[in-house]
Amino acid sequence: MLLAIGTGIVLSVPVVLVDKPPDGGELGDAANALVQLATALGFLLVPFAIAAGKGATVRVAAARLGLRRFKPGAIKWMFAAIGAYLLFAIVYTAVFGEPKQKDIAEDFGTVPVQVLLIVIAAPISEEVCFRGMLFGGLRERWPRLVAAAGCGLIFGGLHALTGLSAVPVLVVFGFILALLYEKTGSIVPGILLHMLNNSIALLGQ
Repeated sequence: MLLAIGTGIVLSVPVVLVDKPPDGGELGDAANALVQLATALGFLLVPFAIAAGKGATVRVAAARLGLRRFKPGAIKWMFAAIGAYLLFAIVYTAVFGEPKQKDIAEDFGTVPVQVLLIVIAAPISEEVCFRGMLFGGLRERWPRLVAAAGCGLIFGGLHALTGLSAVPVLVVFGFILALLYEKTGSIVPGILLHMLNNSIALLGQ
């Protein structure tokens, strides 16, 4: 995980050096979008590099990371995941109030770029990294619930900079998506639900 995050940072450095205003102001929309893209690339490149160890092909590496076809029976687990997540979100909001997250979409410029980064790139890269690599690795050593909880905690914790009150909800979201991967044998259902969640969040902003 540290290597994936570090790779994203390293890929972002040239963008920051070129675009950083001399007065120390904020980056422009294009630079913010490129930094976000660099983060997504880090979350993709490192897991594939690890999964492709010992000469495995890209196809084999993708399968090791859970990028596999899923059976129609997975749909029921997708609905179960949606129901569990919504139930927790409703209870959490009723007890603690609506979770707040920073609106990062406006930092990326036009709507098509926002959709590309938030609805497409982020769900794919984060599911490959957090569920495919992290949960998949933890699952080799830990029981299902413990591995899913560890995956959820790290996934939610890394979103703390966008809003602390949303962290518990995202921890549970990550936990549920890990269990969905366990049940379906594929991270594709999780990618689809992640895309749906981010689409709703983007529309709400």
